[in-house]
Amino acid sequence: MPIDVRTAHLIDLALEEDAGLGDVTSRAIFPAKHHSRAVIGAKQDIVLCGLEVAAAVFARVEPTLKVKLLAADGDRVKKDAAVLRVEGPTIALLTAERTALNFLQRLSGIATQARRYADAVRGTGVRIVDTRKTTPAYRALEKYAVRCGGCFNHRSSLGEHVLIKDNHIAAAGSLRKAVRLCQAAAPHGSKIEVEAGSLAEVREAVRAGAGIILLDNMTPAGVRAAVQAIAGRAVVEVSGGVKFGTLRDYAMPGVDVISIGALTHSAVAVDLSLEVSPVGKR
Repeated sequence: MPIDVRTAHLIDLALEEDAGLGDVTSRAIFPAKHHSRAVIGAKQDIVLCGLEVAAAVFARVEPTLKVKLLAADGDRVKKDAAVLRVEGPTIALLTAERTALNFLQRLSGIATQARRYADAVRGTGVRIVDTRKTTPAYRALEKYAVRCGGCFNHRSSLGEHVLIKDNHIAAAGSLRKAVRLCQAAAPHGSKIEVEAGSLAEVREAVRAGAGIILLDNMTPAGVRAAVQAIAGRAVVEVSGGVKFGTLRDYAMPGVDVISIGALTHSAVAVDLSLEVSPVGKR
């Protein structure tokens, strides 16, 4: 992915956090002209993501570091495979190491998690999408990682499309009133999505003209009944309470989308490491 202004800013913040005072250990051990080469390798089978971000970290610390990408974001990488090679001043290389790995391990963890979910519903026609349950300020990167893993993105911000949730309904006074107000204000052609937690709310959302109905925290039996009540008159999204082990129970005919917060908020960083070898002084 291209390194945009927001990502560049995140890299600067991360480097300031970790190396704002310099790397006192590396500077004590190595002269400025000491050079090394290093390889980042996978310690487990993963789906790779964040490789260009890691490369940008090295370049930000020291532009003379020579980085070679040995794989691409979205690749399924086997244990012990090398994904990046870097060579240059040892101090700069070691200063950048942890920040580069932090980005790469976190984003690859999300991509690897997303791939598990995408594979689990293959052949059903159901799309797995993420949510806004992301690390603050890292949303664009984490949603990119979701795509690298084969899943899809829900809205990226509150301004992208209308989603009437339970608290909107409670504050407005009724589901029908909330839908009517949003229909009046939304751009022409925009679909109105409404969260429904019961079959009664599903039927009310259909009558109100919702284009998408989000079935919130329903059992598979409840979803099946809701799909029958909707009868193709709206896009059906399932969210809340869906675990990896129950995913196929919800990926039933009539369901179009399942949104999973765990794609981002519960993804575990994968195991990658950087191994260094000296190439002498220059």
